[in-house]
Amino acid sequence: MSRAFSDRIVQSLLDTDFYKFTMMQAVLHHYPNAEVEWAFRCRSTEDLSPYLNDVRAQIEALAELAMTDEELAFLEQIPYMQPDFIRFLGLFRFDLRYLRVEVEAGELVVYLRGPWLHVILFEVPLLAIISEVRNRSRYPQVTLEQAQDRLNEKFAWLREHANDGELAGFKLADFGTRRRFSFAVQAAVVERLAEAFPGDFVGTSNVHLARVLGLRPMGTMAHEWIMAHQQLGPRLIDSQRAALDCWVREYRGALGIALTDCISMDAFLRDFDLYFAKLFDGLRHDSGDPLLWAEKAIAHYRSLGIDPQTRQLVFSDGLDLPKALAIYRALAGRCQPSFGIGTGLTCDIAGVEPTNMVIKMTACNGQPVAKISDSPGKTMCRDPAFVSYLRHVFAMPGN
Repeated sequence: MSRAFSDRIVQSLLDTDFYKFTMMQAVLHHYPNAEVEWAFRCRSTEDLSPYLNDVRAQIEALAELAMTDEELAFLEQIPYMQPDFIRFLGLFRFDLRYLRVEVEAGELVVYLRGPWLHVILFEVPLLAIISEVRNRSRYPQVTLEQAQDRLNEKFAWLREHANDGELAGFKLADFGTRRRFSFAVQAAVVERLAEAFPGDFVGTSNVHLARVLGLRPMGTMAHEWIMAHQQLGPRLIDSQRAALDCWVREYRGALGIALTDCISMDAFLRDFDLYFAKLFDGLRHDSGDPLLWAEKAIAHYRSLGIDPQTRQLVFSDGLDLPKALAIYRALAGRCQPSFGIGTGLTCDIAGVEPTNMVIKMTACNGQPVAKISDSPGKTMCRDPAFVSYLRHVFAMPGN
């Protein structure tokens, strides 16, 4: 039986989501002096405080990581990764002075504060560390074989419920780093997906696994990119346009999937005019009803005179294979649907209950930022007054 846990949880500086590097390059080029704050939040009622010492020990190990020549060479092969950014990554180290991890009022708390350029890579490894430390304590008996068996069951289900035509067009990526059961489980799952997924396995968000398994790293931007522009742009009302415009200037047509739910889909579409709709290849869904979201996206493209069948719609909100297949069947032939599944792949083991936690940006340049999700309970901001102001500026319901 194979162990499901590793002594060192984060194996490499590349052991993170690809969009962290794409955003980091843009930060280096456009906002190298921006200061940001982040906060951890456990969305469940679970007590994570007993894991403080083990979490701290794994965080201290982060400071030992540095890019290898082989890792830098892998990034150099990606056409839109620029030489100055590659050189910067060669010098990069995690600076623990920007991080505070402790127990307050009986709860595990994590705070980040410092230059955006130097704290941006903390988020995903921190979540992966907390998740694996918690899982090795709660589920020490779990083996890799259990995770592989569960994945094979999913493959069998998909073969039984989808026909050959559906399987050929069903595009899936692994998005499971931040709340994985463990590094070893994610590695085993992604390797098995690459070998035997019945549909079209297109890659993984984990850059380390993409490198060692010869896969495509997947990802473009996250909520933090648009949130930061609430304090970086000239006016709050223009913040989404400023974020999208800066992205276009940085990547010149590459990485063309825009995230829509930082201030709700409706507010996003008001800013996503013909200019952006032509420059971006598609949109990513991360909260709210996926089919309602898709109908809004399709109608918006049509209103701009763009054929929705030429645009990608990427779904990544709490998916499993049955949900993804249902969405695919509803949209196939009307757009180009694809799916990123996270916890439903890398922490779906019999008897295991995944934890629900996030680390979100709360301030930029000393001022609050917010995400107003299309899903209740996902809104996160340290300043309720700023949330109200944001809702007022973007004419959102609930004012």
